[in-house]
Amino acid sequence: MSDMSRQGLPPAAVARIERARASGVRTSLLAVPAQAGLDAVGLTVVGEVMGCLVEHIGWQGYAGCGWVGGVGMGPFSGPYGGGIGSGYASGYGGRFETMVAAPGSNYGFAPYVDALDAGWRGAIGRMLAECAALGGDGVVGVRLSERHLDAGNREFLALGTAVRARDGGHLRRPFATTLDGQDVAKLLHSQWVPAGIVVALTVGIRHDDYQTRQATFLGAGNVEVPGFTDLVGHTRDGVRQLLSRRCAEAGADGAILTTPMWLSVHELEVAEGHTDHAAEAGVVATLVCHFGRRGTAPARSRALTILPLRG
Repeated sequence: MSDMSRQGLPPAAVARIERARASGVRTSLLAVPAQAGLDAVGLTVVGEVMGCLVEHIGWQGYAGCGWVGGVGMGPFSGPYGGGIGSGYASGYGGRFETMVAAPGSNYGFAPYVDALDAGWRGAIGRMLAECAALGGDGVVGVRLSERHLDAGNREFLALGTAVRARDGGHLRRPFATTLDGQDVAKLLHSQWVPAGIVVALTVGIRHDDYQTRQATFLGAGNVEVPGFTDLVGHTRDGVRQLLSRRCAEAGADGAILTTPMWLSVHELEVAEGHTDHAAEAGVVATLVCHFGRRGTAPARSRALTILPLRG
């Protein structure tokens, strides 16, 4: 965009940073215990930072599950090299497998997942750009939120508190974490450091085959619906695989989930007598890296002196 700054920030964000610099006021979203934890490990607050991006999501890219005129068309290829998400539908009324669309895949809801992925990456990236502009080394206590606006527009928002090391060198690229100040301090004392935030999203698609319709029939009773079990299981597994892959790509040693994985399922009537179900799953995690020698015990803080209250 022509009105973006060199840091990729919109004019409103640049003006907010300039006001913060001129006023000298360091705003914070941290609670007092979180601030105390950061002070204990040599991190000081430099200001509240925000990343915002509004994206129009129109064409979601859904191309169906392969059901044409009551005959299953297959095989399908999944986003993981024919592994998770691959399936085959055989013959009339055949059983359909779940197809899982992840960012970068080439079928199903892939354009929709790509749009969500770009929205979160953009919001987090702008938040980190604000942190760098304020001279910060990282953002702690990050809060992510998504809001549906009118006409298919969505707002992706990332809020956090930028911090800077009081002593020593400074990072070329700020880190981000959903952990609060106390948890960041615990990580550093245990020879771990937060490296960044990753949002992993997948969407699974499955046709309501004969077995699924029989299991959801009004007179079926309290029985398992294997088709829906397959749908949510494969979609969740796709998120885990994507999280693991992005963790490896970032060179991190692990990830911490501060919130549970979310999942939503909805029905799609794509044609007369043709219904599919789609499941959307996602997770937000903080990537962490280990520093120091492996196998060494973390440095322990000096114990507090305890005085007995007896005579």
